[in-house]
This record gives sequence, C-alpha cells and structure tokens, in this order.
Amino acid sequence: MSEARYSPTVEDDRGHVVITPYDPDWPLRFEAERALLESVLAPWLEGGIHHIGSTAIPGLAAKSIIDMMAGVRDLDEARAAFSPLQFHSYEYTPHRPGTHHFSKPRGPWWAYTHGLHLTEPGSDLWRERLAFRDALRADPALATEYAGLKVRLAKEHGTDVESYTVGKRAFVSRVLAGVGLTLPPTSPR
Repeated sequence: MSEARYSPTVEDDRGHVVITPYDPDWPLRFEAERALLESVLAPWLEGGIHHIGSTAIPGLAAKSIIDMMAGVRDLDEARAAFSPLQFHSYEYTPHRPGTHHFSKPRGPWWAYTHGLHLTEPGSDLWRERLAFRDALRADPALATEYAGLKVRLAKEHGTDVESYTVGKRAFVSRVLAGVGLTLPPTSPR
C-alpha cells in the first residue's frame, strides 16, 4: 500500500480522519472477510454479503475500513448472530434503526479495519448503500468529486468523525436522488 496520504500529516493518527489512496488489496481483504462471515452468518443470511462504502469503489481514496453489508432473513432473529460475531472480534456499534452494525476489531473507531451492517434485503439501508456504491462505480467523475469532498472534510474536521460523516450527507443525498432514492432525515449519511 502506498504511504501517501491525502489527509493532514499528524504524529499520531489515533482519532484523526485519515484518507488514503486507493489500495488494490481492499477487494482481497473484503473477499477474505466475506468467506469468514458466510460461515459465521450462514443460519441468518439472505441476499449475500456485499462490499460497500468507499473501499468498494476502484480508484477511490478512502478511510482504510472495509465496509460490508450482509442481508439477513429477519433482523430480530439475526440478534442470535451477535455472539458468534463477537467471537470473531466484531463489536456491536449501533448505527440506525433497521440495521445491526458491528465494527472490527473492538476498540476506538480509528482502529477499525471492518464495518458490518446486518439488514434485511430491500430495507432502506440495503437500497441506499448498494445504489450509492453502484452510482460511483459507474461514474468516475462522480467518484472523483466524492474523493475531493472526503479529503476536504478530513482536513476541516480532523478528529471529529461525526462532522466528517455529516459533511458528506448533501453529496450522498444528491447521488441517491439521482437514482430515485431519498436519504431518511434521521440518517447521519
């Protein structure tokens, strides 16, 4: 992986939003984690496990966190997956209604290597995340615009990951509107 970073250089990256150039290992890291999760989540899976987020967009600079979304038949029944996921270093980190969100490994957000949403196929989150990913994959100019926004927000907000995330909301809303979806007002992004 390239050592180049688009975010401000800091002596200690803990807590800072750091955007790195695209890493061709990201899809390989996803595939390895998907193989593990397909086994762990087999009793609840429906609709597959998908690579989402910026690391799923070829060429896009991103925080080096592999975001994934797994479809589950029933969100309530999928609570039984919490313990097996914890065994594999996933920590429950609530995100928004209609999903169970986990981060790996346990600890502060800046140490995360993976993010996982469990949600029912067809949910708002399911449609939004796949549509956003697919729109950026299909439009290099849009992906470049998004990369520029992320770099600017990382510089502006430094350690404030919530403001960084909220700062992307208008862009995400615009992209989703272009494919006929509306971002719920309660969603940070």
